[in-house]
Amino acid sequence: MLSGISGIDWTRPWFRPLAASGASLAAAAPRQALNACAEGLKNANGRPLRFVPQADLPDGVAYESHIFATGRVPTRDNLHDAFNALIWLHFPATKALLNRLQAEAIARDGVLPVRGGLRDAATLFDENAVLFLTEDAGLAQALQGFAWRTLFITARPAWGNTCGVMPFGHALLEKLTQPYKAVTAHAWWLPLPPDTPRDAIDGYLAQSLAEVAEQDALRGGRRFAPLPVMGIPGWCDENENSSFYDDESVFRPGRRHAD
Repeated sequence: MLSGISGIDWTRPWFRPLAASGASLAAAAPRQALNACAEGLKNANGRPLRFVPQADLPDGVAYESHIFATGRVPTRDNLHDAFNALIWLHFPATKALLNRLQAEAIARDGVLPVRGGLRDAATLFDENAVLFLTEDAGLAQALQGFAWRTLFITARPAWGNTCGVMPFGHALLEKLTQPYKAVTAHAWWLPLPPDTPRDAIDGYLAQSLAEVAEQDALRGGRRFAPLPVMGIPGWCDENENSSFYDDESVFRPGRRHAD
């Protein structure tokens, strides 16, 4: 059994979307269980997706390049890589797109001491993104404008109805095994209803990210908006008191303050 998996409460709102496949991590051989769940999935190069031991990554070969060339995802026995595998299962089109972008950047530029702008943005998305789902442009503007009291207090009834979130970043999910007030995700707005089926979200997200990358507009992370996730209604009991949002060390005014 994977170390640390027994302590995960899959009923928490941030883990709930992954709960069904998350159960596979409790198996005696989690990689085999994950591979059973991955049956039929392929990477952007058309290779069947498989989760393999980290030792299968050849010396001198970049992780992203190996995945793109072979479909085999080196996976360590830790929660970080386990959550990465779960995101592959739940968002295969988007993960394949991000992997392709990174592999192409490596093929073009080599493995540099510092990642380039595209690879930085793709890695940031991969590690720490949360999807903000709403067709209400005003709510998206509140998020992008650091209007926390508008987003979390005035518009509180909208959460779960007009807007919602879907965690994506696997490092973010790892942090949320021991949540704390300052956990902050990089939010990416999708103009979709919060009850959109996950496979439809995945397809829309992959297509929109591909278009953004094609326009060379993914670099620099300018389309992300910081989102202190413990402020999301229902994510912790403490935020039921409006004074929770008075902490400017977490809910910062920001350069685009709009309250």
